[in-house]
Amino acid sequence: MAPKVLLVLYEGGAHAKQEPKLLGCLENELGIRELVESHGYELVTTSNKDPIGSSEVDKHLPETEVIITTPFFPAYITKERIDKAPNLKLCVTAGVGSDHVDLNAANSKNITVAEVTGSNVVSVAEHVMSTILNLVRNIIPSHEMAIQGGWDIAGCAKNEYDLEDKVVATVGAGRIGYRVLERMIPFNPKKLLYYDYQELPPAATDKLNKASELFNGKGNIVERVEKLEDMLAQADVVTINCPLHEKSRGLFNKDTISHMKDGACSGKLRGYGGDVWYPQPAPADHPWRSFRNKYGGGNAMTPHISGTSLDAQARYAAGTKAILKSYFEKTFDYRKEDLIVIDGDYATKAYGQRK
Repeated sequence: MAPKVLLVLYEGGAHAKQEPKLLGCLENELGIRELVESHGYELVTTSNKDPIGSSEVDKHLPETEVIITTPFFPAYITKERIDKAPNLKLCVTAGVGSDHVDLNAANSKNITVAEVTGSNVVSVAEHVMSTILNLVRNIIPSHEMAIQGGWDIAGCAKNEYDLEDKVVATVGAGRIGYRVLERMIPFNPKKLLYYDYQELPPAATDKLNKASELFNGKGNIVERVEKLEDMLAQADVVTINCPLHEKSRGLFNKDTISHMKDGACSGKLRGYGGDVWYPQPAPADHPWRSFRNKYGGGNAMTPHISGTSLDAQARYAAGTKAILKSYFEKTFDYRKEDLIVIDGDYATKAYGQRK
């Protein structure tokens, strides 16, 4: 019996037939079938991932050597599932974000976990910008009013602001957070703040300040704030662009939000926009689907589409192929930045020890 590569994707249905670039759906299989089968593996593709213990995913675990899933429609690779997969050697996230994998359990079984780092950064940064503009300009409630036949200009305008001259803050200033700061410059913000465990390189900060000087005649607008609460107290708009891990889980709670300005976007709370849910897909009664606030402001939730534009799908499909090729051909020459855990340890520690 051939070893299995188990690919877990959402169903594209008629959309998959209409758009062949929709690589991230079940029907188009990331374009990897030929590669997988040419190396003697059986490709099993399914969207049936829940409930844990009795799904199609669970049925194939005993013969599975490689699991591929996405952050948008994740198969949660729990310790329970890892224990039922004695031949599992590699978990691949087609995209960015491997918090659906129990990394400690993967380390205990010497399973490599990899993702396609960088495949989503432009897509997510653009999505963040569109979400912020939707909230600040109160687009979604105004649109809903328009299509329902209303014309209450005051009702819309009372929650509508300009982005110019506002304080915009990002939690996390990595690949995505920094690109958001870059894209903010043309909107002439009052100040750009960031909260991160490390300071941006001087060249990166200088680039932003010089761009602001050129566009807006204002330099030195970028500032790192070392205490999260201090940053939140200053910000009109807050965007969260940090990975989910043990230390960041639950970072924003009632106490954290209490430090924000009244009426801030993503604060107490004139508007909230988010893209990543738990669990995924979210249940129909998930509170984020319907919540409003005391201002009557908007909810700009999307079903985890920020990093899966058609352009991003081409990038993470190609990256998945590269990871598989390295595995199948036993070169194991993975891109360092793609590795989450390897050789029984987190990649930041283990990779440098590999021969």
